Amino acid sequence: MAETVESLGAGLTRLASERPEAPAVICEGVRRSRSELHQDTNRLAHALAARGVTRGDRVTVALPNSVEFVELCWACWKLGATPQPVSSRLPRHELDAVIALAQPRVLVGASGLDASMAVTTAAELNAESDDTRNLEDVVAPAWKAPTSGGSTGRPKLIVAGQPGVVDAYGIGFWRFQPDDVAIMPGPLYHNGPFASAFTAMMAGVPLVLLPKFDPEAVLAAVERHRASWLYLVPTMMSLIWRLPEGDRLRHDVSSLRTVWHLGAPCPAWLKEAWIEWLGPDAIWELYAGTESQAGTVINGREWLQHRGSVGRVFYGQMKVLDDAGEEVQAGVEGEIYLRRNEGLPPSYRYLGAEAKDRDGWESLGDLGCFDADGYLYLSDRRSDMILVGGANVYPAEVEAALEEHPQVASCAVIGLPDEDIGNRIHAIVEPRGELDLDALAAHLATRLLRYKLPRSFELSDHPLRDEAGKVRRSQLRAERLDPTNQQGNRSL
Repeated sequence: MAETVESLGAGLTRLASERPEAPAVICEGVRRSRSELHQDTNRLAHALAARGVTRGDRVTVALPNSVEFVELCWACWKLGATPQPVSSRLPRHELDAVIALAQPRVLVGASGLDASMAVTTAAELNAESDDTRNLEDVVAPAWKAPTSGGSTGRPKLIVAGQPGVVDAYGIGFWRFQPDDVAIMPGPLYHNGPFASAFTAMMAGVPLVLLPKFDPEAVLAAVERHRASWLYLVPTMMSLIWRLPEGDRLRHDVSSLRTVWHLGAPCPAWLKEAWIEWLGPDAIWELYAGTESQAGTVINGREWLQHRGSVGRVFYGQMKVLDDAGEEVQAGVEGEIYLRRNEGLPPSYRYLGAEAKDRDGWESLGDLGCFDADGYLYLSDRRSDMILVGGANVYPAEVEAALEEHPQVASCAVIGLPDEDIGNRIHAIVEPRGELDLDALAAHLATRLLRYKLPRSFELSDHPLRDEAGKVRRSQLRAERLDPTNQQGNRSL
């Protein structure tokens, strides 16, 4: 028997009819029941339709974690449109670059958002319609279109291959149970939080959003809501673990059954600490890209037997190739290539980029190896990309902002180890004349998100690029990790 396909709009309508008063989403004391969410998103959908939004359109959502963010996305799906989430703090030049790719019908953000197109607020949309009637059932061609940086420093859109339908597979994959309560402290404009949070809602699981991450607030929310499901990245895990023990242990988190972590490699000591704290069956890890061609999964019990692994392939296919494109044996490092299982449609398409493809297999630029039991171990990420607290930072983007300053002759940006956030951004700058580092930092703050800002600067007395304009960042990083090589730098 063929599997029943239910649009996201129809799914919310069904959930509202089954248990209208059940909580759907909670954030900072603002609560929406299933019935209220259904009615509110009908009204927003009618307002968006009056502005011309229809099936296949994209709507850029530049809002922080909030009930409004959630309602805007469901309103889009009810029209067959695709929500395109971005950070609410993007500098104008970066937001404009995203807009140029996405070509959204509407941009929704705070009233002070600076962009090349008109900004509509959630309050304005709510005021423009009082029509709560159900809309015609329609399926969005793509259910999400998150953004990512690129190795060139230019953003790209990753448009999902999955249409706007209730994802029964995803509900099982994320381990949602009917009696779960989910806590989401991660920013919804990132793919992992977005995908898992809305899949929870598809399952009828109450979603508790935190407007921003605060380590003790996460534990307090778990206790207050008797939450059973939690999303984290290793930076969050580290900050929670580093709370004073009395503050960490005074919160009752015994309700937790599933704690996912993803987005960046987790230090072995930190993972082991969490396994000991919450138990091996509660800790789950996913390795995958936003592109979703394939992914590995591992729980804490397996990890204790395969320390350092990110798991075995759970969906799709993976293999490790050497520089010549030949598959390597177990235990030999190479570049990881992924693809969908045979017969399945593409899981994504890029706008603004091209996939690195080798005979139908694609690489995200990660290096690693499989062991004899099929467990994957990551040894490095893309040679240039820097992982900062689970977020990707591309040196070219930071360098482009640095080079906009008139007193910067050349520069290179690398990542250096940091216990709390994985890596910190370190900028090596060849100045042109006198360079005021405070002024340079202020210049960057107007062009980059906070997590992309350099934490330390180093001045160089020679050009950092060769005549072809190339820089060997890996060599620069290795030199600065050499304890015998003392480099002067200033931390912020």
